[in-house]
Parts: sequence; structure tokens; C-alpha cells
Amino acid sequence: MRILVTGGAGYIGSHVVDLLIHEGHGVTVLDSLEKGHRAAVHPSARLVQGNCGDPDLLDQLLSGTAFDGVMHFAAYIEAGESMTDPGRFFVNNAARAMILLDRCAAHSVQRFIFSSTAATYGTPEYTPMDEAHPQAPTSTYGYAKLQVEGALEWMRRLRGLGYAALRYFNASGCGPELGEDHSPETHLIPLALEVAQGTRQALKLFGTDYPTPDGTCLRDYIHVLDLARAHLMALERLEPGQRRVYNLGNGTGYSVKEVIEAARRVTGHAIPVETGPRRPGDPPALVASSDRIRRDLGWEPAIPDLDGIIRSAWAWKQRFPQGYATPGQAPRW
Repeated sequence: MRILVTGGAGYIGSHVVDLLIHEGHGVTVLDSLEKGHRAAVHPSARLVQGNCGDPDLLDQLLSGTAFDGVMHFAAYIEAGESMTDPGRFFVNNAARAMILLDRCAAHSVQRFIFSSTAATYGTPEYTPMDEAHPQAPTSTYGYAKLQVEGALEWMRRLRGLGYAALRYFNASGCGPELGEDHSPETHLIPLALEVAQGTRQALKLFGTDYPTPDGTCLRDYIHVLDLARAHLMALERLEPGQRRVYNLGNGTGYSVKEVIEAARRVTGHAIPVETGPRRPGDPPALVASSDRIRRDLGWEPAIPDLDGIIRSAWAWKQRFPQGYATPGQAPRW
């Protein structure tokens, strides 16, 4: 298949591109490189630097190649920042996605895989959360993603678009060559590893008074390679006009304190912690029920344990201590 991947130079997108290439698909990556890394893009993929909300560029790409599908990863990911700068998130995560959908419809793209999020659910009414759980986001980030899900459904009804919305819980871990390299970094596991590495003095813990066993937030962590495989499986099974919505998680919730202890075990380093107040928009617990994708597609996580996830991230961090900017180091494809 010929696939257009927006945000394919980013963390999750680059792992998906790597898998698509490995499976013999033709891939074009569209990425502004504002957040992504040129070095993360597999050399067998065609890289086009540009914005996924640029209609002229999209017309050029979509008219030049008959794509069998589009995978959309281009989005800002910092939920906390979305609460202080909401307009930026509405423009990038919602408005630009709407333009992309419009141009896909104009060029008869029939399959669309959307990188969605468990943040569309908001505060859980029950756990584990299945796909029927009410969607009431508590962050601008989650609401912008929910807007795109709504637009996808209307494009399915009115234009026959087949789509899969994959609602991630906490993407984590690294592949052998590709890693997690955000600037600024906001995710718990890489932040903890930066402390173990000595490039950060202490880890900030936001909130210790949640209604959870140890007072810190519970999250469901899923390895990025398991995410990538789920995207490919969804694409291969998707038909025009279909709607597929899947949660992606392991079904186990780990508290912030448990993640810190696991990082200490894996790295053998002390990880000092500074305690602060809650962040706006953080639900107490997010734990997935992924029964639907297991039943429909036969997907199973290959690296479900927290120590294994952190071990893969630590191995990449040790090999690439400055991320993709590490002197003399580059992914070996």
C-alpha cells in the first residue's frame, strides 16, 4: 500500500513509519519538523517538510500519488500546555486536521487512521474504560481530539470515508533504533530517565492527594511498538465507509510513584522527587479496556510489563544521551 503519514518524524509516527517500511509499504511522510526529527524518518520513506493544514501542499501531494490511506499523527501533545494556550491547540490539533480531512475527501482518500487519545474520556465514570465510556474531556488537548473524531464520523456518513480512531492511553518505551525525544519533555518515564542520566536534577510530582491508593495519578502504559502494530492492523482491516474505534492500553494502571520505583529498579539510580500541586486537567485514573481490538483484530501487546517498557526506553537513552542530536550517533536502519 501507499500511505501518507502526517507527523511521521515524531515519536509515535516514526515508529509506525519504520514498521510500514519493514512490511513493504510505500510511505510519504509529511512533517513540519517543528517537533519531529529528520533523523527519525526511515531513509526509504519520502520526507516532505510542510504543514498538514496547508491545502495547496496537500492538493499537490494527494494529486501526485494515489494513496491507499492516510495516517494522521501531527498534533501537539502537551495536555498541561493546552490549558494555558488553548487557541494554539485548537488551531494545530483541530483546525489543521479538518483541512486535511477536507482535502482527503476532495482527492477520494478512502482510509484514514487517526491518532486519538484517552484524554477524550475525561474523568472516568468507571474503570477499566471501554470505547462506550462517555467522552467529556477535562483538557483542551482532549477536546480538540474529540472534535476531530466528530469530523471523521461526519466524513464517513457524507463522503464514505473509512476511519479508525485509536485512543491511546500512555505511549511509552522505545524501539531499538527509534526513541522518545521531545522538546520540552513532559512525559513521566523519559523525565525520570533524565534524572537517572544526570541531565535533570529531580523529578516533579504533580499532586499527591488524588483518590488513588497512594495519592498519585494512575495511568495505563503501552509500548510504542505495540501501538505501531495496532495501527498497521487497523489499516489492513479498514474498509471504505467503516468506523472503527479502539482503545490501546494494557489494562493495568500504575501510579506515578510506582513508575518512579520501576525506573529506579531498571536504572539502578536514585531519582529524587520534588512534590508540587496538581496540574489542571489531570484525571485521577485512566486505565484501558482494550478488549475490542483484541477481539476484532487479534491484537495483543508484546511488551505489557512496566519494567520492560522502561528498560527499552533506558537502553535508547543510554545509546542516545542527547536524543537524535547525540554526536556521532544515528539510527542504523
